[in-house]
Amino acid sequence: MLKKNYLLALLSALLLWLAWPPHIWLAPLLLVGLVPLFIAVNDIAKQQQSKSGKRIFLTAGLTFLTWNTASIYWVYNAISASNTGFIGAVISLLVSLIPYGLGALLMTFAFWLYYQLKTKVSANVAYVGLVSFYIAMEFLHQSWDLAFPWMTLGNGFAGMHQLAQWYEYTGVYGGSLWILVSNILAFEAYKAWKNNSSKLKPTLSWALIIALPIAFSLYTYSTYKEKSVPVNVVVVQPNIDPYEKYETAAADKHLQTLIHLSDSVGQVNTEYFIWPETAISNYIDEDKIRSNPDFLQAQQFLSKYKNGTLITGIESVKWYATKETISAKKHTQSGMYYDSFNSALQIENSATIDVYHKSKLVPGVEKMPFPKVFSFLAPVFENLGGSTSGYGWQAHPAVFYSQSGIGVAPVICYESIWGNWIGESVKNGAQFIAIITNDGWWGNTSGKEQHLLYAKLRAIETRRWVVRSANTGISGFINQRGDIVQQSKWWTRAALKADINLNDSITTYVSSGDILAKLFSVLAVVLALVIPYKKWVKK
Repeated sequence: MLKKNYLLALLSALLLWLAWPPHIWLAPLLLVGLVPLFIAVNDIAKQQQSKSGKRIFLTAGLTFLTWNTASIYWVYNAISASNTGFIGAVISLLVSLIPYGLGALLMTFAFWLYYQLKTKVSANVAYVGLVSFYIAMEFLHQSWDLAFPWMTLGNGFAGMHQLAQWYEYTGVYGGSLWILVSNILAFEAYKAWKNNSSKLKPTLSWALIIALPIAFSLYTYSTYKEKSVPVNVVVVQPNIDPYEKYETAAADKHLQTLIHLSDSVGQVNTEYFIWPETAISNYIDEDKIRSNPDFLQAQQFLSKYKNGTLITGIESVKWYATKETISAKKHTQSGMYYDSFNSALQIENSATIDVYHKSKLVPGVEKMPFPKVFSFLAPVFENLGGSTSGYGWQAHPAVFYSQSGIGVAPVICYESIWGNWIGESVKNGAQFIAIITNDGWWGNTSGKEQHLLYAKLRAIETRRWVVRSANTGISGFINQRGDIVQQSKWWTRAALKADINLNDSITTYVSSGDILAKLFSVLAVVLALVIPYKKWVKK
């Protein structure tokens, strides 16, 4: 029996993996993918043995660990990219793997809490608890310093975005809710058919919970019309090997490549050029940026385009007389303090510049988690070299405004999986979204496709065009319905141009943010407290 339950757990993991991007057309499997796990959990619970809780934890853990590992195996490539030497690489690997392993652990914990609650309350209340616990765990894994919301269930429809048009009202947590409820009702229908009991109500309920959101989404997709407010945008993909980029003295050559590619498709009316993350890799002193040779070359290139604006990724540094930020490091020779940043820079044909510092940093690789708690470890990390825990950040998202008044949300790489973060920029005036990234660390794996597909959900949530410039692919344009209208090939040097439409309207999701996840998180706390309360009352 134990072997059968583990096989059911693995079957759930297989179904979830098959449904997950980049397996686009199998996404509906998410709506039944957890049913085998429910069968296994129900079987264990019926046995009423002393170690049932432990067995359920291990069974659910097998599902989620297997599914997560199969879907994000490429993470190791990104972790190994940190330039920290052997000891630094080992520490960085250990610290960085924590968020990815925690995701599976939190999902498992949600099912364990569901079992504990089920022994104290009715089945329907327990199901409400399961939904609440699971979404609360997803929200936690989006919000803390060990955040990695890559595997949030609602992200699974990034491939078949035609079925997720209603995310403009709920965001991805609406998708998580839909998937969980569908699986619960599918399991109830399965039990009814197996036990030869009343089949109509559970089967009809399940059919409706699947059909209604799909019908509404397809109707919205087919009838959605963009307002014509065109802007000509160029995105550049220089295709520079990220492992060689910082090891060569070819920064000038890279800059010339960016300029040449931009000029190859730029036209008189081009208003935006988008270059990728850390396109300008020489560290730029933010207080002396206007005299920096790379900045001057970029501005000289832009002078050919009267209404042109350039948004590019840079590595920047800011100096302080005292330790003004928790991330600041002391410079041994001068005695001053400094922050290094992964930044976005906006350049115009004027003296105006804007700088945005990447805020959602990769735990372990770019930022030491809980820096206030573990500040005593800072000297250890500083001596490792590279960027491990080395970047500073800013507290709020930004909007870049051009001379013509156009607002753009600058989004750097990892940040593009935070719908609420980008939504804040849109609420503050962003009319389109510019994602600059470098997906080359992951190699030719599914990571780059997943990252691209997730951007489609940001377009739907905000009803904004997404323009995406990736150093080593995949670059492209995504319209307000989430359609990829143009994209580059992987590991190919390219420049793409398109006329995109600006949008000023605010969606329900942008206005309310992740309110759904917050409400379920509160409910999860209340229902979790029922477990010890009922146990105490029973005693």
